[in-house]
Amino acid sequence: MERLQKVIAQTGYCSRRKAEELIQGGHVEVNGKRITEMGVKVSFEDDITIDGNAINLKEDKVYYLLNKPRGIITSTNDEKNRKTVVDLIKETKRIYPVGRLDYDTTGVLLLTNDGELTNLLIHPSNNVEKVYIAKLKGIPTKEELIRLGKGVIIDGKKTSKSRAKIKKIDKKSNTSIVELVIHEGRNHQVKKMFQAIGYDVIKLKRESFASLTVNDIKSGEYRELSVKEVKRLYALVKQK
Repeated sequence: MERLQKVIAQTGYCSRRKAEELIQGGHVEVNGKRITEMGVKVSFEDDITIDGNAINLKEDKVYYLLNKPRGIITSTNDEKNRKTVVDLIKETKRIYPVGRLDYDTTGVLLLTNDGELTNLLIHPSNNVEKVYIAKLKGIPTKEELIRLGKGVIIDGKKTSKSRAKIKKIDKKSNTSIVELVIHEGRNHQVKKMFQAIGYDVIKLKRESFASLTVNDIKSGEYRELSVKEVKRLYALVKQK
């Protein structure tokens, strides 16, 4: 038996916090009885509906690793009818991206219908490592990268400690390639961090996420995760 909000989240319908809001708002019924209080426990044999629509508790979990191209929205749908990352995956089950990448950012993106794993991977307390490669206008000094690593103020809040190092310098074009390793997932975080030390990002790629890479996947293409990879992700976040 598990708490109702956790079971709803595990189906991939929404996050656990959103599930709690739906319960408190009177949108959820269990075996025909409306539930409005937290703490109710259910099993995967119970009938759960949200606004009258049954949710599938026994849906097989799927996991896709996508090499996100530029110009694609990281969302399940878009009000402007722009192409989304979900449109790139040939899957009939309802899947959604784990975290977000900007419209013009490329690289590693995980998509799944496993709500439990999603919540664990994106929860700030689990400090999941994300590695970015950024092309900058300008060449940061060693001192500036040290300051970046200690944390900078973006949106009124200091970032957690990170690691940054220069991979390549082009003095002729006055550009540089910098690797940045972070453990947060704030809105436009990488671009804002570099802006905080005086540099604009020209191009940005997420090189890895929770040790997953897309080195063997072409831009816009994807593959399914192996059982071993899924178990490794669970082990990574549940040991913390």
